[in-house]
Amino acid sequence: MVTDFDKALAPILTRFRKRRPMRAGSLLVTIMGDALAPRGAAITLTSLIRLMEPFGVTDRLVRTTVGRQAHSWLVSSRQGRFSQYALSPSALALYAVNTERIYGAETIKWNGQWTLVMFQEFPGDLRQRVRDDMNGAGFGETVPGVFMHPNYSPAAVRDLIAPIGLADKATILQTKPCDSETNADIVRSGWDLADLNVRYRRFIQQFQSVADVLADGADPSPESAFVLRTLLIHEYRRIHLRDPMLPVALLPDNWAGIAAHELCQSVYISVFPRAEEHLISVATRLDGPLPEASSETYARFGGLPRT
Repeated sequence: MVTDFDKALAPILTRFRKRRPMRAGSLLVTIMGDALAPRGAAITLTSLIRLMEPFGVTDRLVRTTVGRQAHSWLVSSRQGRFSQYALSPSALALYAVNTERIYGAETIKWNGQWTLVMFQEFPGDLRQRVRDDMNGAGFGETVPGVFMHPNYSPAAVRDLIAPIGLADKATILQTKPCDSETNADIVRSGWDLADLNVRYRRFIQQFQSVADVLADGADPSPESAFVLRTLLIHEYRRIHLRDPMLPVALLPDNWAGIAAHELCQSVYISVFPRAEEHLISVATRLDGPLPEASSETYARFGGLPRT
């Protein structure tokens, strides 16, 4: 029997399956980070194949994908004929950083100050890396070589730029503009919020139907719950990790990011217990069942139901 939940999930899953290229590696990142990092971050290849099957990812594509990632952010091990893949230490560190951004509170308090980072000089071969790292952390480049953000402390900026080796070539200041118009000018010059807003609105449109069905009391199967949870976070993180996380006072009146966060939170909380049932029943490690989820897992989105 096809339920209302199945009908609401079908177009979301179909849309993912029809993407070309499918980008199984990106889906793998989502599953490893969202479902497995809280439970020891390791899984057998056989289990991973079973977890990815409902998304239309073939056995062969899973093997190819993990093989490509084994030298970057995955660590492989073997026991006889069986293989296991785990997140590398560097991948776990990145996961910890992104966890707060994806599952944390959406509203951010602001004292009205901006943190300004000016690079006096840097080698040409580092120019793009500096931009990528600063933009990835949410900074806007208001003029070439000058980056601004309203929420970073000077100490946090130093930690951010230390791996680049340019801490001694950066001037870090905190300043408070004299009026709201200056704030608006900074936001306009530093970030393309219009494009991000469109992406958030598409996300809401894509998942609103399934959110409504869950609000009406739908009880999905464990596998369907896992599929929805994974696709929900997969789509949300692709948008949200582009978000500079500006305070509400700096956002446009029609900002859809808050509504998108609330929808994601509601759906995730609704399907989490059932999705965990599927994960536990399917996934194993070389040394046995997956360990219990970490206590931090249950703090996601303000608090998850215990399974």
